Amino acid sequence: MENKKFNQFLYSQPGYPDVDPTARYYFNVYSKLLRILGERQFKGLINLNNMSMFAVCMTGYLQDVIADAGVWRSFIDQCKRMYGKWIPFYDTDENYLEYELNPEDVSFMVWYLIAMCDGDTRNVSPDNPLIQIISDRIYNYFESIYEDAPIPENFRFASELEYHDPEDQDAIYNLGLWLFMHSFLLIPAFSLRLDELLRECLSESEPDMGKVQEKIGIAMNEDTLGPLAYYINEWVHLIITGKLPAAPKEKTPVNSEEHPYYKKVVDAFDGREIVFFRTYEELNRFFIDVLGWDKDEKHLEALSSHGDFVVMVNKEKGMLVAKDVARCVAAPSNELYDKEYARKHSFELLTERGKCPIDLLLKLKENDWLPDATFPGTDTRTLVKDNFDFIARCYLQNYYRGD
Repeated sequence: MENKKFNQFLYSQPGYPDVDPTARYYFNVYSKLLRILGERQFKGLINLNNMSMFAVCMTGYLQDVIADAGVWRSFIDQCKRMYGKWIPFYDTDENYLEYELNPEDVSFMVWYLIAMCDGDTRNVSPDNPLIQIISDRIYNYFESIYEDAPIPENFRFASELEYHDPEDQDAIYNLGLWLFMHSFLLIPAFSLRLDELLRECLSESEPDMGKVQEKIGIAMNEDTLGPLAYYINEWVHLIITGKLPAAPKEKTPVNSEEHPYYKKVVDAFDGREIVFFRTYEELNRFFIDVLGWDKDEKHLEALSSHGDFVVMVNKEKGMLVAKDVARCVAAPSNELYDKEYARKHSFELLTERGKCPIDLLLKLKENDWLPDATFPGTDTRTLVKDNFDFIARCYLQNYYRGD
């Protein structure tokens, strides 16, 4: 049984099927983590089915930091660049050591793995007391072995690669493939999407594994992953060069004229770009009276069983309609805003994929119109407000970055 577990562990390692001489050492670390995670006191947060993945990822974190492989370094560098702090949620002080083992980093990883890998604990707060207990146990163990732990050479996968060197392209592709399939940091945030892909393929009477591989190949090129929702080419570029690839130049719009819906809405609502409707009947009347759509017809009838609509217009893009969210939006002009309802449901706009269009979500962020969003069961509004962009990236992935 142990040999089987060891072989499964090896499969997650860079360079597989080649075996790093340190693999047995880190398999023992993985085994120790399983014993810690299996303690009765953690049963409420650690799902038995996810323990192995949790232990593999935490071991990978330690290996990456010891080898300075670049994955963790890239993540905290980008957090510092975007948010002015090394780690989301957790404050650091003068004792924080960049690119070394830190208790705050372990706390983040524990929250990230619990939140991303299990639907039952997906909305767990980073302030959950059990997370700190688990983190302390793991950090204390890691600290006890940190100075003497061998360097996992296979984790130094990017140390000598040149991003634009033709001779390195095969190695760069293999690096991207490993990051996409096995990285301790990137896989957890992709696990929900991966489950969707597998369900799509395996629901057929005769599952086609070729189709599974085809869909995963497409996802590798089109989906974001990791806590910052970067595309795999962005992660690879970041790890090898220390910076993101240059953003493509924005194309000049072929037609720069103002969208007709925009003018109709702002003229009808005293210059406002965002309006609210309680019922579908009110929304449909807006389509007819303001936009001039056909009378005596139910427009966008798929919305007829919903309510609490937000309509937003943009000069270039036109109009978007969001359903079941208006009561969460604390805009001055929104008479539907319901503070008690918002306290229970605002967080969903940041975490449920497809619930809130990205342009609307960015509008809410810009104007602080989602002030009641908290991790369920908590009242720490500042935790969500201060980490708004990160939470949206981590939970929503393509639905936040892919627009």
